[in-house]
Amino acid sequence: MKRFTAYEFTEYVDWQVDADVQREYHNKIKDNPIIQSLKKSDYLLLYRNLLLTRLHDIQLKRWVKQGVITKAWLGSGEEAVTVGMCGALDASDVVGPMIRNAGALICRGMPMKICLEAYLGTKNTLAQGRDLHIGDPKIGVIPPISHVGDIVPVMAGFALAFKLRKEKRVAITWTGDGSTATGIFHEGMRVASSLQVPLISVIQDNQVALGTVCQHHHKGSFTAFGDLYGIPTLEVDGNHVLDCFQAVSHARKTAIAQQTPVLIVAKTFRMGGHATHDEKEARRLFGDDVYRYWGKRDPIGCYEAWLMSEQQISQKELEEIEKECLAYVDQSASEAALAKITDAPDPSTLTLGVYA
Repeated sequence: MKRFTAYEFTEYVDWQVDADVQREYHNKIKDNPIIQSLKKSDYLLLYRNLLLTRLHDIQLKRWVKQGVITKAWLGSGEEAVTVGMCGALDASDVVGPMIRNAGALICRGMPMKICLEAYLGTKNTLAQGRDLHIGDPKIGVIPPISHVGDIVPVMAGFALAFKLRKEKRVAITWTGDGSTATGIFHEGMRVASSLQVPLISVIQDNQVALGTVCQHHHKGSFTAFGDLYGIPTLEVDGNHVLDCFQAVSHARKTAIAQQTPVLIVAKTFRMGGHATHDEKEARRLFGDDVYRYWGKRDPIGCYEAWLMSEQQISQKELEEIEKECLAYVDQSASEAALAKITDAPDPSTLTLGVYA
């Protein structure tokens, strides 16, 4: 894909295929029947959603640098965890993303214009300008809760409803490594495991919580939580969109067939800051060698290389998809900027629907 020097990490701007990394990428899903069952259109849809998710973040960062917004919470470098997992869901399932999982909104069909308007405070989002944590229950997206971890019992509630109604549906949610230290995360997991509901709980281990690296707030493997709650547990490469896809495809079948929660631990890396305001500080948390390691594992670059080498999809085909995505995001950004002027909330409605 096109690289944006002003808005992307140095490791991505200078990205080149690394033979060892690519071999590892290929071997991770070699001979996997779930991946082998996918059609070309499935592979390209995953690619399109990865691009749109990255371009969504690039547009937000562009607005930050232009002074349109003050900061943004990005998922750049972590797109595969969201896009791959959402790709394996049924349209009837519900998702409960973190703000860093904006790709979930995109994968579920929310217009890019609305995704961007969330940061501009227009009246057109579900929150009607009150909050940038947005969703749309009509397309199965439950809005994020800023206190990460609090959404686990909420999504367990959805899963319980599916079980009581005998519906073959699952609820899925993502939490960061830091939020596993909160009581509400474990309360939600305990409810889900005790009531045996079809919840897929993903620990998106990006190795840092705000400004605290993982080894300073957690010891041991997050997979141990699966043993603690007596539920099936999977561990995946969070930068590998196909590994994430196959994991949720398997987890979904297990959750429905056995009526059980499934825990997935996805190892990835936060290439930027907690938000755009502290990127320089975040870079100091890890050595350059760590950024180089994860930079080589760019979810989009590695997937592009795999598509061309293993699926014989031409660079021209990928460029055509990228061209469409760029035009779509540019148009959406222009429309969102106009909506900021034409669709600003009426101040008199500020307290409507607010009960606490």
